[in-house]
Amino acid sequence: MTHDTILAAFLAHAAATPDRPCLTWEGTTISYGELARAAVRWRDSYVKSGIQLGDRVGLYLGSGPAFIAAYLGAHLARGAAVLLNTQYRRVELGHILADSAPRALVTEAGLGDEVAGVLPGLAEPPAVIVAGAGVFGLAEDGGRPAELPGGEELPGRGDLALLAYTSGTTGRAKGAMLSHGNLAANSAAVTAAWRWTAADRLLLTLPLFHIHGLGVGVHGALLVGGSIDLRPRFDAGEMLDTLATGAISMFFGVPTMYGRLAQEAEARPELAVRAGRALRLLVSGSAALPPHTFAAVERLFGQRILERYGMTETVMNLTNPFDGERRPGTVGGPFPGQEARVVDVRGRQPLPDGEVGEIQVRGPHVCMGYWRNPAATAEVFGADGWFSTGDLGWRSADGYYTITGRARELIISGGYNIYPREVEEVLMAHPDVAEAAVIGQPDADFGEQVVAVLVLRPGLSPAPEREAALAAFLRERLAAYKRPRAFIYVNSLPRNAMGKVQKQLLAAGLLSERA
Repeated sequence: MTHDTILAAFLAHAAATPDRPCLTWEGTTISYGELARAAVRWRDSYVKSGIQLGDRVGLYLGSGPAFIAAYLGAHLARGAAVLLNTQYRRVELGHILADSAPRALVTEAGLGDEVAGVLPGLAEPPAVIVAGAGVFGLAEDGGRPAELPGGEELPGRGDLALLAYTSGTTGRAKGAMLSHGNLAANSAAVTAAWRWTAADRLLLTLPLFHIHGLGVGVHGALLVGGSIDLRPRFDAGEMLDTLATGAISMFFGVPTMYGRLAQEAEARPELAVRAGRALRLLVSGSAALPPHTFAAVERLFGQRILERYGMTETVMNLTNPFDGERRPGTVGGPFPGQEARVVDVRGRQPLPDGEVGEIQVRGPHVCMGYWRNPAATAEVFGADGWFSTGDLGWRSADGYYTITGRARELIISGGYNIYPREVEEVLMAHPDVAEAAVIGQPDADFGEQVVAVLVLRPGLSPAPEREAALAAFLRERLAAYKRPRAFIYVNSLPRNAMGKVQKQLLAAGLLSERA
């Protein structure tokens, strides 16, 4: 049966088979009915906070059943969820809360200091709801039927479901507006392409505040009625032990995870063999998968990783085939019902196969635009509906796309998106820094690492205590994965005639020095 929204599909499964396993968390199995009851109670708490159709609910929570129940509850209240990375600190958190203006903010005790530090600066402070210690973050975890009250209207396909924030070269975070229809269409395409069914059990260690973990993993499972073995974090040894039980059919991860899983499997190859017999699908995304990692996983597990390409604004765009050649270094072709093409960066005219240009996509999965930012929306959407991704690549004659670079200087480290301008602005706020340029450099473990090239203010010179003070300054303002792993000091930054920093010259110089 086809459902208009992920929420409608989930509720249908909960009503038809309430005892069906939905989540496993810390050794406890949670049924569809139990999760639905928790979502209803979260809905009730939002209604008490005044949530109405279109209002935003911020989710500043770690991964777990409470996150999923609070997320579904927001949709039951006909509100839209705002995803907030739990590594965000006051600069990042403050901007997104000010921009999205949620009526309610769900958080947990360990993040209270960050929230308290941001609220006084907001023109419209949200009602703060602190999740409790129960498995669903609620004072009571049972007692309410899964069925919704009679006649209650659910959100429609055109209603806003999710604000997922991303950034461009300006460094200003933008909220991608994803409708219920966008999410349902994408999950329908993904589950069809990957042969995902109710019999599948997904091992999910990806953070739920990220579109990869929530928009692909959770949405896909809820759409088809499958189950999820949910973990709060990735641990290679623990993952290998779990996969070797034979209870897991699918695993989604970023290249860093696969690299560490392969290292663990090298030490315990017999477990990898057992895991490979039960697994039917390994998916990698969020960054380029090194060919040696692809080969190691195939050798150890007997499985060829399926690489795919997606982004915050669209969820999933391209995929290697489930049946057919999974070509290393490529991201395959469009999902069912979606389109892709490569165009000239300036003229936006389609290019022939083999030529590098900007990748554009079109289809029902593409977001509605950027929240309260019509200029940014107009910049990426063409009149004919094509969305410019900002990523460079080319298409082979037989339809496989290869990503060759990021037109907007995006850095991807361990699967996380890092936008240089955002880091540069925080660096420039330090009194010792006159100029800053942030670039990505190759890293064997994380794919890329963040490097800051700095010009200090006149009269200052590099010193260990000065660098320690700068590192402490950044710790208070940026998530750990965004902080530079190296500082390089120069007398001046190379600039072109228009005054723009020529980062390609910086990157080339660093690579030649390290060669």
